[in-house]
Amino acid sequence: MTTTASPGPGGLVAGPGASTAPGVRVRDLTVVYKTPLGELPALGGVSLTIEPGTITGIVGESGSGKSTLALSLLNAVQSPGRVKSGSVEIDGLGDVLELAGNELREARGRHLGYVFQAAQNSLNPLKTVGKQLLDLGRSHGVEDQRALVRDAKELLERMGLDGARVLDSHQHELSGGMRQRVGIMLALVLNAQLVILDEPTTALDMITQATILRIVREVHKERGLTTLLVTHDIGVAAEVTDHLAVMYGGRVVEHGPTMEVLGSPSHPYTRGLIRAIPRLSGDTAEARALPGRPPTLGTLPARGCVFRERCPLRMDICETVDPRPLNHDARIVACHAVERPGSTAGQEEYA
Repeated sequence: MTTTASPGPGGLVAGPGASTAPGVRVRDLTVVYKTPLGELPALGGVSLTIEPGTITGIVGESGSGKSTLALSLLNAVQSPGRVKSGSVEIDGLGDVLELAGNELREARGRHLGYVFQAAQNSLNPLKTVGKQLLDLGRSHGVEDQRALVRDAKELLERMGLDGARVLDSHQHELSGGMRQRVGIMLALVLNAQLVILDEPTTALDMITQATILRIVREVHKERGLTTLLVTHDIGVAAEVTDHLAVMYGGRVVEHGPTMEVLGSPSHPYTRGLIRAIPRLSGDTAEARALPGRPPTLGTLPARGCVFRERCPLRMDICETVDPRPLNHDARIVACHAVERPGSTAGQEEYA
């Protein structure tokens, strides 16, 4: 059956298949934060390609730079942070880091949608969801407010909610799962083509998590989106993503097809993350936490591999030389041990 899309608010086309999914190319992106110790890098020369029409996941421990990278795609890094160098090229928009003023406002919402972590914090507690929806429409010059409300109701009902009731509600009258779905609606209602979800399942029970993930998959497929999913939960990433980027210390250390990365991890950090996941059956003692602690902005090394202090495969070169991202087994890996496969010391740690 072929679905014919209809014009949405402001003349945009709404509905399944309406969007032309954009590709994203992040190149040598460095983001620094001003601290009492000076400017410290939250992202250190990150390069990442997100293929059009895919769901790409970003995983890593807290403080690895996941949310900073996601915000950079909207040119939304704010003080005390700033983009020091690099580019974020998005099909149809060019380098979003060069956009400002009305151009940037138009890009956000119309082309780029963001579902924030802790959805209740992105909703105004003094306004109903409907009033916030109309504010969003006015900020983007939507003239047909009735069409905007109609499309919002349809999206909410598509996600299993009573659209009219939700639009008349304040955020405190909604459950965590309902607020998360409201966030997804607000990100999609202007027909964004690239949607970024930052920890969309945090603090939700398992049933609600499953519902949110089902919605993410269905909306992604029906609307023909490019989707970026930021999560600390490898299980969530395994369930919904096509490609997976693993971050540590402000770097992407491994990136490739999700099942390749999780099924046969190449970087020792990725192996350690997977090894730390408790099994639902069998010997739970096999789960082993990564030794040490992840670095803070103030403890990141100025040169060399950022993972070396916790790595069982470290070599002398890891102390002084940044590992180069290399093609390895259908994915990109930044590791001297992969570049020099003759070094096997310590591999039994992750066997």
